Amino acid sequence: MWIADNWKDYELIDSSDGEKLERWGHIFLRRPDPLAVWQDKTASSKVWDDVHATYHRSKSGGGNWDYTKKVPQRWDISYRNLTFNLKPMGFKHTGLFPEQAVNWDWFSELIKKRGGSVSVLNLFAYTGGATCAAAAAGADVVHVDASKGMVSWAKENIVSSHLEDKTVRFMVDDVVKFVQREERRGHFYDGIIMDPPSYGRGPSGEVWKIEDELFPLVEQCVKILTKKPLFFLINSYTAGLSATVLYNVLSKSVKNRFGGKVSADEIGLPMSSNSLALPCGISGRWQAE
Repeated sequence: MWIADNWKDYELIDSSDGEKLERWGHIFLRRPDPLAVWQDKTASSKVWDDVHATYHRSKSGGGNWDYTKKVPQRWDISYRNLTFNLKPMGFKHTGLFPEQAVNWDWFSELIKKRGGSVSVLNLFAYTGGATCAAAAAGADVVHVDASKGMVSWAKENIVSSHLEDKTVRFMVDDVVKFVQREERRGHFYDGIIMDPPSYGRGPSGEVWKIEDELFPLVEQCVKILTKKPLFFLINSYTAGLSATVLYNVLSKSVKNRFGGKVSADEIGLPMSSNSLALPCGISGRWQAE
């Protein structure tokens, strides 16, 4: 497992009984997590109960936040030289996936080692955690997401991270159509990052189902890589996919054309109250040799 263990402003304190207990800066949250199937809390009940807010799932779908202490409408946390804006969202999210820091560190080192001009395409880019990390490492980034609200949030994170002087282009667009247009335009990238949903719809109702669409999209992305690309990263939170699936996808597409090295594994977060880690999805990585 690749573990994001360099956080200071974020802390996964404990997890048990389908929940996780977290510290986001000075805010403590209790949220559902279906992978925490064990029933043995390490932290005391007092610690678990002394939170600012708890997210309760509804049997009919969705859920709601139950606030026991005052929580600001928005607050910031930092990772290395990056600063992110957070706020409690529907369906338990805060606007950041802290486990992704392990991938930010990986591709940031590759960008720095390459030096010079490095172009990166971030697809399904959400609130721009990876966009900020790549820009801070020195890359020119194109950020693509179908949600106008998420793209606006990503722009805020760029400002909070003091990266306004970096070259970042924001696009509200359907990812598949954008990649197809980039091929026609003759635009190429040294690195590609994607975090595709299990299921979704584009701005015009385009249906996305990861089992059907992932491999064709990756093959399409291979066509817009430069002659000497640097890296390719796929993240997934889809329960039905394994790390081996991402390994095979990258091997049959990117590696078949450019050689290089493929690796894939779970990503996760360490728990500060014990020696265990909570799995938080999977990632597949390709990098040039």
